[in-house]
Amino acid sequence: MSDATNAANATGSITDSTLPLAGLKVIDLTVARAGPSCVRHLADWGADVIRIDQPLPPPGSPEYEDVTGHEHSSDYQNLHRNKRSIRLNLKEVGGKAVLLDLVTTADVVVENMRPAVKERLGVAYEDLSKVNPRLVYGSISGFGQYGPYRDRPGLDQIAQGMTGLMSVTGEPGAGPMRTGIAVGDMSAGNILALNIMMALYERQRTGRGRWVHTSLLESLLFMMDFQAARWLVNKDLPIQVGNEHPTAVPTGVFATLDGYISMSAPNSRMWPKMCTAMGKPEWAEKKEWSTNEGRQAARAELGEEIDKVIRTRTTDYWIDTFNSVGVTCGPIYTMDKVFEDEQVRVLEMAAPVNHPTLGCMHLVASPLNFAGLSRRLRRPCPGGGADADQILQELGYSSGRIAELRATGIC
Repeated sequence: MSDATNAANATGSITDSTLPLAGLKVIDLTVARAGPSCVRHLADWGADVIRIDQPLPPPGSPEYEDVTGHEHSSDYQNLHRNKRSIRLNLKEVGGKAVLLDLVTTADVVVENMRPAVKERLGVAYEDLSKVNPRLVYGSISGFGQYGPYRDRPGLDQIAQGMTGLMSVTGEPGAGPMRTGIAVGDMSAGNILALNIMMALYERQRTGRGRWVHTSLLESLLFMMDFQAARWLVNKDLPIQVGNEHPTAVPTGVFATLDGYISMSAPNSRMWPKMCTAMGKPEWAEKKEWSTNEGRQAARAELGEEIDKVIRTRTTDYWIDTFNSVGVTCGPIYTMDKVFEDEQVRVLEMAAPVNHPTLGCMHLVASPLNFAGLSRRLRRPCPGGGADADQILQELGYSSGRIAELRATGIC
């Protein structure tokens, strides 16, 4: 199916009964990136997600935007596709009443407020579960729902520093370095989505919902994985090693005749194959380089020797040569080249959608695959409050009551 056809199909209908989460109703109270990245998984795979957007600012005030930009920004569009939207002023009694009506028929609520904020607004799990005991309530915070830092504002940047990620990223001696993406936000969103699905599965057995939560701190520390385990188990303090792997040698980025490659041959199976492919079979016979521990000890020397050889041939030559003998190797792309790659094209990771104002655009497709199901985008990011009438009518609100809510600034 062509991009044009796919985009034309992705213009309005939010329901698709063939998708695995069809029939699941989700109330989205999230902001920024961590929470929305969780909800996006649910929306992409069929859940009816109702996004609670903030009320319009007073006339003359600047348009609301957060770290992901305003509602027409590429980032915002990518995060909030496949949803419906209603504006609600949750600081007003009327807005809170509408939210409670929505919650009575919902399966899931997702939020990423600081603990004290949701408690002050009266939208914490304890508040909402009273009107719907089957509710699965998912939370992301900066530092956890309890402890001395519970009410601190948290951002990805801070989590990257506190989890040690910055201490192992970048070149040796160059000082702490953040990663180029919001990996803490994305990790928390992915983990909470998994947490929510577990709670929904549990609900099938118990008939009751549950509060599930993670934080940027917890999720990113979990993602530190073997680096954290090196310290916990062996008291081995990880350090920066640039583009190399901290324990698997050789691994790195190497300059070719016309660009760069990323290559890794860290085990006893790949190491001799790499040596032969590079025309250096004698390296494989070198006793001091025969183990990963030995190669770690000779990291600098070995890297220099590999670099000398790699520079003599083109990027394509090395990618073809190494992969033909089972040694992992790939190109180093800029973002424009990523989506030109034939494998990325086959996987259809640039998903078309037609926006009523912005026209046809491509967003990043879901990485999940269900055999036999399409992962096309069903609908672009809605404008704030665009679906309010439909959502309120589904609750049984009369046209008069809807008009009153609008007149009083509730929605």
